[in-house]
Amino acid sequence: MAKYSIGVDYGTLSGRTLLVNNDTGEELASAVYEYPHAVMDERLPSGKKLGVDWALQHPQDYLDVLKITVPEVLRQSGVSPADVTGIGVDFTACTLLPVKADGTPLCFLPAYEDEPHAYVKLWKHHAAQDQANRLNRIAEERNEPWLNNYGGKISSEWAVPKIWQVLEEAPAIYEAADRFVEAADWIVWFLTGKESRSACCAGYKEIWNKKTGYPSKEFFAALDPRLENLAAEKLGQTITPAGECAGPLCEKAARWTGLCAGTAVAVAMIDAHVFVPAVGIAETGKMLAIMGTSTCHMLLGAEEKQVKGICGVVEDGILPGFFGYEAGQSCVGDHFAWFIENCLPASYRDAAAAEGKNIHKYLREKAERLKPGESGLVALDWWNGNRSCLVDVDLTGMMLGMTLLTKPEEIYRALIEATAYGTRMIIETFREYGVEVNEFYAAGGIAKKDPMTMQIYADVIGLPVKIAGSDQGGALGSAIFGAVAAGKENGGFDSVLEAAEKLGKVMDTVYLPDEDRAAVYDRLFAEYKILHDYFGRGANDVMKRLKALKKSVQEG
Repeated sequence: MAKYSIGVDYGTLSGRTLLVNNDTGEELASAVYEYPHAVMDERLPSGKKLGVDWALQHPQDYLDVLKITVPEVLRQSGVSPADVTGIGVDFTACTLLPVKADGTPLCFLPAYEDEPHAYVKLWKHHAAQDQANRLNRIAEERNEPWLNNYGGKISSEWAVPKIWQVLEEAPAIYEAADRFVEAADWIVWFLTGKESRSACCAGYKEIWNKKTGYPSKEFFAALDPRLENLAAEKLGQTITPAGECAGPLCEKAARWTGLCAGTAVAVAMIDAHVFVPAVGIAETGKMLAIMGTSTCHMLLGAEEKQVKGICGVVEDGILPGFFGYEAGQSCVGDHFAWFIENCLPASYRDAAAAEGKNIHKYLREKAERLKPGESGLVALDWWNGNRSCLVDVDLTGMMLGMTLLTKPEEIYRALIEATAYGTRMIIETFREYGVEVNEFYAAGGIAKKDPMTMQIYADVIGLPVKIAGSDQGGALGSAIFGAVAAGKENGGFDSVLEAAEKLGKVMDTVYLPDEDRAAVYDRLFAEYKILHDYFGRGANDVMKRLKALKKSVQEG
């Protein structure tokens, strides 16, 4: 009798659940739940106003994903809960929440429901940049050896700056929190009834190392004496590697999801990282870009190299037996959407409606007719800051070369090209530090639905672009980890590599670089790099000065 696994993929705006046949890889059913609270970046549910660069979420939305989508995929597929071998979970990261010792989020308690710091800080909460800046300065002054494993900078998106922000701005919340936990680990805590920490989340987002553990008490005390015992008291010490079983599904979660108590629950993973086995990658030199609102770049290496400006290198962080490298871009699909929502004239929308076309399709068709370099435009892809290789959320977007003849489709294409240049910067940086990048894969909605963008990427980076075969790459990857947590004797797999080979999928479609277009893009990339270094490496900090002025005016 066939056995099945379930993957739950928690994104920025919704959670998606997928049920997969362990024998054939067939994806039998999927269900999506849109978070009712979405992203709270202006005010709390109570109406309380939030500050600049805040991005919060409500953890009840995450629980409701389980309650609604897991029973739904069982209903759709007709699969018996007894035949589900395991469940895996992935999450955006660093998405962090303060909880009590029993796992109760502080924002669930009446005393804290109007306190912003009691809620989930989403990955794109950037209000801890000041703390990140000070952390990096202190780490450099102390010559902390772990700093170079994170490209020389810790991001404001990660756990320690966010926790430090809580301590400084709401010390009562810091004291009330028995734990600060990744949302990924919190969901696994709910499913199993016991706290566990993922090596993936801890390694990439909490400055934890397989060999050396967390930074020293002395380092944390140098940030703030009140943080001296942060690791021991607020983060927890039991770290479980990727590919392991976190425990059996508890009775409460079984009632919540409709699954059988005792079903294997995989150790949590970061959303981008689970895509790697979902496309069958199980060797070095193959970069995978997961393209959505932002892009994460995953790469496996045989040895640990310290690469400036990357998000991190973690042993066993993506797949067991490899050093997993992560880089990323903070704004990809987000700024395509921003442009369409805010910058298109009404005449374009009217024309699209007259032709019976979606506005995205209409604009893309106009942009496709342009040749590389025809618009005279070059943009910087920093509309939401820079994640790699500058690691600075105070950088902002820029468009150079506009005239009174510039058309919307030219700006739109320049924004797409800018994200391709950003990816090329990441690839060239890896190569500069001795990490091979020989193949390129893309996953996510943009990769599957936008041939123009994928061809631009192939032409810019000079590599063929292969496309992930599943529409639900994150959920498929989590299902793979769920099957591995169950083990072969229970109808799953004994290793992630085996499961990736059996269940991973790649489309037949491959985008090949065009020699003529690539030559033009080499010239445009050279201009991009000049602007990248001029505005991003300190020669002209006008972007930061303008952002500081904006903040002072808004808060003053």
